[in-house]
Amino acid sequence: MISFRLSTFAFLLWVACATAVAQGYPAKPVRLVVPFTPGGSTDIVARLITQKLAEFWGQQFVIDNRPGAGGAIGAELVARAAPDGYTILLTNPGPALHNAVLRKKPTYALADFAPIVYVGSTPNLVVANLRIPAANLKELIAFARANPGRINWASPGIGSNPHVALEMLKLATGIDVVHVPFKGATQAFTDLVAGQVDAQYSSYISTEAHIKAGRLKVLGVSGTKRFAVLPEIPTFREQGVEGADSTLWIGFVTAAKSPRAVIDKLNGGVNRALQLPDVRGRLESLGLEIEGGAPEKFGAFMKREAERLRPLVLAGTLQIE
Repeated sequence: MISFRLSTFAFLLWVACATAVAQGYPAKPVRLVVPFTPGGSTDIVARLITQKLAEFWGQQFVIDNRPGAGGAIGAELVARAAPDGYTILLTNPGPALHNAVLRKKPTYALADFAPIVYVGSTPNLVVANLRIPAANLKELIAFARANPGRINWASPGIGSNPHVALEMLKLATGIDVVHVPFKGATQAFTDLVAGQVDAQYSSYISTEAHIKAGRLKVLGVSGTKRFAVLPEIPTFREQGVEGADSTLWIGFVTAAKSPRAVIDKLNGGVNRALQLPDVRGRLESLGLEIEGGAPEKFGAFMKREAERLRPLVLAGTLQIE
């Protein structure tokens, strides 16, 4: 009986402490690491949501852009941060997943992160400069097969989501193109528009202005259905390309072993922000399918995505130095 009472007391004390931690959070500015240059899709979403979190809790959320190594620099910074919820990462597949799974000598693992919330996803687009002699993805693939090594295909970095999507396309179609990695999305788009490179994977979030201005053309969209924002663009499958579907997903994580009470508070704050009409409207206008939900949902999703990378590793087509 005494043992039971002590256990009950310890549990209630733990609950009280956890509640106090959550109520007191954030007691100082929160650092949000965005592992890419300003202006990219992840950076746009970060600024939109953290503005609301700052309003909810009356505390600053400081955006810290840490580009480089396909997002690995920023991701490692968060993986090695104090597990207190004051350093968080807004990640897409590249930083937290690709660099952890595909690197020959990874400096961190997926298990080094605690999932907070799955923000949403959007299909990948294949975009090209106006000079490329192809009106759609099917024609681009035909051109690439007839001219091996001639197409220069940009990405914002080794291990980035667009880079892995390209490798999936190469594996599915057998095309031979030259991968040109940049240090971020901004310079990649500048050179793509200028005709210095020919094509690139991207999200609509990053390319909205270029597409609307007619500076780039969209050749295809990944996924099983047409993209609501660009319904006139046929899917990969409609163009006879199977096995190359990929998406850009975005979510918040923090260092493993961070207090669950803090993770739950962040989860609740982001879910609340995602339901605000102005936030929801803007994200949907950018083609992001909003997810939200519990940390466990995001954690399970990332583990499934890690399994999807296995064919690339087994085929020897993609391993990052």
